[in-house]
Amino acid sequence: MKLCSPTSTSALFFALSLAACGGGTPGGDAAADRTAANFSVRSVSGAASVRSGDGPSDPLTPVSPAQPPGNTTSSPLTPAIAAHFLAQATFGPTAAGISALSASSKEDWISSEFKKPQTLHRNYVQDAASLLPAGTVLSPAEMYQTFWKQAATGDDQLRQRVTFALSQIFVISMIDDNLYTRAIGVASYYDMLGQFAFGNFRDLLQGVALHPMMGIYLSHMRNQKESGSRVPDENFAREIMQLMTIGLYQLNPDGSQKLQNGRPVETYTHDDVAGLAKVFTGWSWAGPDQSAPRFYGLSKDPARDWTPMQNYPAYHSTSTKSFLGTSVSGGSGEADLKAALDTLFQHPNTGPFIGRLLIQHLVSSNPSPAYVGRVAAAFANNGSGVRGDMRAVLRAVLLDPEAADNGSPKKLREPILRLTHWMRAFNAKSTSGRFILPGMDDALNGLAQTPLRSPSVFNFFRPSYTPPNTSLSAQGLQAPEMQITGEPSVTGYLNFMQWVIPTGVGVNHDIKANYSAELALAGQPPQLVDRINLLLLSGTMSTTLRNQILGALNAVYMPVPSSSNAAQIDAGRINRVYMAIYLTMASPEYLAQR
Repeated sequence: MKLCSPTSTSALFFALSLAACGGGTPGGDAAADRTAANFSVRSVSGAASVRSGDGPSDPLTPVSPAQPPGNTTSSPLTPAIAAHFLAQATFGPTAAGISALSASSKEDWISSEFKKPQTLHRNYVQDAASLLPAGTVLSPAEMYQTFWKQAATGDDQLRQRVTFALSQIFVISMIDDNLYTRAIGVASYYDMLGQFAFGNFRDLLQGVALHPMMGIYLSHMRNQKESGSRVPDENFAREIMQLMTIGLYQLNPDGSQKLQNGRPVETYTHDDVAGLAKVFTGWSWAGPDQSAPRFYGLSKDPARDWTPMQNYPAYHSTSTKSFLGTSVSGGSGEADLKAALDTLFQHPNTGPFIGRLLIQHLVSSNPSPAYVGRVAAAFANNGSGVRGDMRAVLRAVLLDPEAADNGSPKKLREPILRLTHWMRAFNAKSTSGRFILPGMDDALNGLAQTPLRSPSVFNFFRPSYTPPNTSLSAQGLQAPEMQITGEPSVTGYLNFMQWVIPTGVGVNHDIKANYSAELALAGQPPQLVDRINLLLLSGTMSTTLRNQILGALNAVYMPVPSSSNAAQIDAGRINRVYMAIYLTMASPEYLAQR
């Protein structure tokens, strides 16, 4: 049975699927507009009442309407508030995680996460590579495996979730043929982002600039000084400014654009790009010498894919390098790099620019200027005079009053996060232990998104994207994830989850959920829906959606128990669980995260 098709057997099943599919009307803009209607920033208080008092006798009881969500973190957290916070700060809430956080506080949880050791993806990929026949060329498969494994089961959830966000800002992509066979190097790059996710942004910037995978991807590896008609490659110099630090236009401390005669003021010119490009000359593979064969990659050090690049003076520009009001000349490659990265780090745009991107990836597509300003202030000074402290920035992002549930949708859940949410909410395990999940790029048969396989340096979606000719664009709102949303991807997601929920996902259905807790409630549909409401919607399911799902569950045949119909009862129980999860995850209320 294909959903978004009149062949669906349940009228409600079809109706909800049709609504999520945009009514079956051709055209991506139409689908985006219908989803946008559920995504627009507006007040819906009173329209999403949550049941209480008739839920399961476990810690996962939704908050009642008399206990509205808030961000007073010194007060005890309701399960709904805990689930909402974990949906932002992890790859998805779990029953155990909600229970533990409800007995703690957001601040304590974040502090605990900061202390957890980092799970290293390179270790996994290298261990997997060691089991392959000699001479086997690695593919991205092992990198995908370790990503899904740690997203679903890793203990250092905040670090892993922030690393994923950083990987969409400081982009490299295994869609590039030059990185496709370098899974160990890509895993190392991802680990480097994770290492500095809780460190200082200045160190993160240097880690990015000198990692050989970034050097390959944005072509400043083996970049040479100007000579005759040859000029240094400007690719990385442009992108480190445009996408990774200061952006295209000058910003106020709250992230709003500075205007001159009513027009935005450009942050840099081509002369700045050309000057900065000279800084990134002479950098190439690490190794014990600085010979030409090593510079060109002919002499290969075994650890070169994960060791920071080194500078080769013979290929580094010695001319004056002018950029962003700074000039350096006559220095070494290392000194020039330091001056350049210090300039970018100290630039007044960097705090609000990076702060807004982190808010968008973790919390909200349309943060207020005040929210951005508070995060930028934490970037500028962590309270002890330190600039760029990522821990202070992350606290500011996740603990801000605007991060709390105010009754309005904040962002569209990107496909990868929907799948990890399902894995974590329902305790999915890998039969092989390896989480064998291949690329998911196909919009009709996958997720239209695969980790570390964005189509370009601009990520899967641009932070400023808004679907044209929609209610969102009319309101001047942004919805970055909508850039990979259209009729094919929405239909594909619904069909994909229809099969994943009952059978699992991955090669030979390697990753399967454990629905034992849900099956125990199948005979009490209200309690089953309350549990799924909390795990997937943080207790915010509207009365309308709840009643629709209950109607569908009650229509699933469950005979009165007798000695001869145990199989029918079991079938009805599991079908109710599948139905409740699917209809929740197909709903616009789920897709538009609050």
